[in-house]
Amino acid sequence: MLLAVDIGNTNIHLGLHHHGQWLVSWRMRTVAQKMPDEYAVLLRNFLAGEDLTYRAITGVAIGSVVPRLTLTFTELVQNYLKMDPLVITHKTKTGVKVEIDQPEQAGADRIINAAAVVALYGPPAIVCDFGTATTFDVVSASGAYRGGAIAPGINVSMDALVSMTARLHKVDLVAPPSVIGTNTIHAMQSGLFMGYVSMIEGMVKRIKAAMNEENVKVIGTGGLAPHFKEQTDALDFIAPELTLEGLRIIYELNQS
Repeated sequence: MLLAVDIGNTNIHLGLHHHGQWLVSWRMRTVAQKMPDEYAVLLRNFLAGEDLTYRAITGVAIGSVVPRLTLTFTELVQNYLKMDPLVITHKTKTGVKVEIDQPEQAGADRIINAAAVVALYGPPAIVCDFGTATTFDVVSASGAYRGGAIAPGINVSMDALVSMTARLHKVDLVAPPSVIGTNTIHAMQSGLFMGYVSMIEGMVKRIKAAMNEENVKVIGTGGLAPHFKEQTDALDFIAPELTLEGLRIIYELNQS
């Protein structure tokens, strides 16, 4: 049974894969200061809820953008699961060539998503990942990761707006009744949510033009991806578990 661990800046997404399917997945807050023993307790409790123990896990793949927690989870796996995890870096065999100026600076999540897209959808493609940051990752027709763009996530944008203004407060990140807001809440939702939709559409259009390739597929992932899909046709597919799938694909590739 494979344990896939996707460590992001805001959340940690865990998934158990067995016999060709995802059995269960969990999310917990990213707290860089937590010790391996603390996360081990959380993992044990998650497993216990499914009538499982550490012994059920036979392999672990880790993708992390938080270096401190990469070490934390590596130590957890070694101490409690008695094995070495596969930690994804630009040097890992992923099936995708990293063709950017400084490959060592490529976020593990971006490489993992590119590997998932090549295996599941085929190149060329653009991955829009809606997380703490909103990233646009480009996979060329040859199946290589060519870079992309990084923008503040929509929650980061709202936090910045609220913290820098005296009378604006957080709102639900949903589409307002009209792009012309007739009250403060709807006006903020228009600027934040619909403004983000416009950013997605504009970036996808510009990236496609720069790629200059035919039949480019656009895959959205991350928790807010389904909400954006309802408001734009810029996203061809929604894949909430894309990063976990990428971890699985890379793990299996390295086992062979």
